[in-house]
Amino acid sequence: MNGAEVLDVGRDAIWLTIQLSAPVLIIGLVVGVGVGLLQALTQIQEATLVYAPKIVAIFVGLLVFLPLMGALMGGFMQQIAARIAAM
Repeated sequence: MNGAEVLDVGRDAIWLTIQLSAPVLIIGLVVGVGVGLLQALTQIQEATLVYAPKIVAIFVGLLVFLPLMGALMGGFMQQIAARIAAM
């Protein structure tokens, strides 16, 4: 395995990490901004109010996106296994 192939695997791993984490992070961001906007509009200044909706939304998001995440990780593992077998 030469340097270009190592960099290629590293780039693919970083891209996979971004693909796996993006849906959950975006859900957390949207829910956090929504609850923050609701707090600003209603002048409810409870600091812990953000956490419960975020936890529930992220849990539901994980349940929805888990098959996609598994398929992405399975495809990456097959690609790595094929590279190992080709050595």
